[in-house]
Amino acid sequence: MRRSEVLAEESIVCLQKALNHLREIWELIGIPEDQRLQRTEVVKKHIKDLLDMMIAEEESLKERLIKSISICQKELNTLCSELHVEPFQEEGETTILQLEKDLRTQVELMRKQKKERKQELKLLQEQDQELCEILCLPHYDVDSSSVPSLEELSQFRQHVATLRETKASRRDEFVNIKRQIILCMEELDHTPDTSFERDVVCEDEDAFCLSLENIATLQKLLRQLEMRKSQNEAVCEGLRAQIRELWDRLQIPAEEREAVATVMTGSKAKVRKALQLEVDRLEELKMQNMKKVIEAIRVELAQYWDQCFYSQEQRQAFAPYYAEDYTENLLQLHDAEIVRLRNYYEVHKELFEGVQKWEESWRLFLEFERKASDPSRFTNRGGNLLKEEKQRAKLQKILPKLEEELKARIEMWEQEHSQAFVVNGQKFMEYVTEQWEMHRMEKERAKQERQLKNKKQTETEMLYGSAPRTPSKRRGLVPNTPGKVRKLNTTTMSNATANSSIRPVFGGTIYRSPVSRLPPSGSKPVVTSTCSGKKTPRAGRHGANKENLELNGSILSGSVPL
Repeated sequence: MRRSEVLAEESIVCLQKALNHLREIWELIGIPEDQRLQRTEVVKKHIKDLLDMMIAEEESLKERLIKSISICQKELNTLCSELHVEPFQEEGETTILQLEKDLRTQVELMRKQKKERKQELKLLQEQDQELCEILCLPHYDVDSSSVPSLEELSQFRQHVATLRETKASRRDEFVNIKRQIILCMEELDHTPDTSFERDVVCEDEDAFCLSLENIATLQKLLRQLEMRKSQNEAVCEGLRAQIRELWDRLQIPAEEREAVATVMTGSKAKVRKALQLEVDRLEELKMQNMKKVIEAIRVELAQYWDQCFYSQEQRQAFAPYYAEDYTENLLQLHDAEIVRLRNYYEVHKELFEGVQKWEESWRLFLEFERKASDPSRFTNRGGNLLKEEKQRAKLQKILPKLEEELKARIEMWEQEHSQAFVVNGQKFMEYVTEQWEMHRMEKERAKQERQLKNKKQTETEMLYGSAPRTPSKRRGLVPNTPGKVRKLNTTTMSNATANSSIRPVFGGTIYRSPVSRLPPSGSKPVVTSTCSGKKTPRAGRHGANKENLELNGSILSGSVPL
């Protein structure tokens, strides 16, 4: 049943109750029947008019609601299409009034979303335009007339964030390069002379266009300035080296050197100019002191010859070194030679240092070898012998490694330069081999000398008896015992007789000397008879004779090699 019919039935019931109530009132107050009927008809007419009006209003409301629903649905469909969302669907059954309310609420929500998206799009476009103008990049391609989707807005926001990061990065790079450019210009006393240089140095940093082209031009400008600065520094350093060299050659006093100490650092234009003036002054002074300068150069030449391991033939090849006619031409020849030698040493410095290290190690090794063959080293105290043995063993391991390393580096150098690397006029490895061979021959010679010395000493001992190796303590005088003396003499003679029949390996018969040898203590010799018992020794000499006899007998008996 429609809502209007329900309302009509309810109105009829209410009207009937109202009429009944009026009739009761009219009957109580005594209104006649005909008047009551007339009044009843009037009331019914008014009620009917009121109902008709109410029904008309309800029908009008219904039509308005239906029309509003239609309009909202159309607008809602359009908004959903623009906002790229799913169309609105009413859940379950509902009245026309509720449906119209829900549609109107949804339309207002969609309108708000559309407005917010358009506002955000406009803001992002403004930011994009500002950033693109600073970075000199094209604007972001987006349709301003349509409503962007959420994904499109997200991409646009990400693009703007990337532009901000790019701007910050380029600005930091620009500020850093600008600072370095200003420092270089100050160092070079350079004034900006192009519009680009003035824009970089003088204009506001925020007004500079941070395009890739401008950044590349900035980097190029910085490289040019740094190259000029490096060249200027190299020139100034060369002038300083020339000044120091001339100071040393001319033996300029320290007081005069301190006068130009302020320009011995830095590389600005005024510093370079001051250095050049000092060089010119020293060059003029050099021409006035030709002999002293040439002699100073010759001292330096000798040092480089030693450092480059020049042989005597190589040194004599530079004939001007020995000339005594001190002219400008001779000075130029010496200057050219010292420059050549200096460059030669710098190019081969690592090799020469390696050779020098080998030379030092070799000399130390030879020193330890000499000490190792010295018998007196066993009397040293404080553990020096052990330290020397450890160092000698270490050098024996280090020297072959150094030689192998130098050999590999020298072979590589000779392949690169297509020439032999010589030390003291011969190839280094040949020089090393020669040193080892000379060392071996020296050891062999020393060994042969020791063997010859031992041989001669053995022959002497076989002929005359061996001498005591260590001094004996002098014994005190004791009472003479002739029997013991005769016994010792007899023993000595028997030993001599027994030994006389032994032939040494060197040939010849050994004969015992009839005279006793001096003891190390320096006592006088005691003559003992080869015949038994003819002369009796004096009582005061018995103790000494006994000592000498005991020594002679023991040494002779153990001195003959079998």
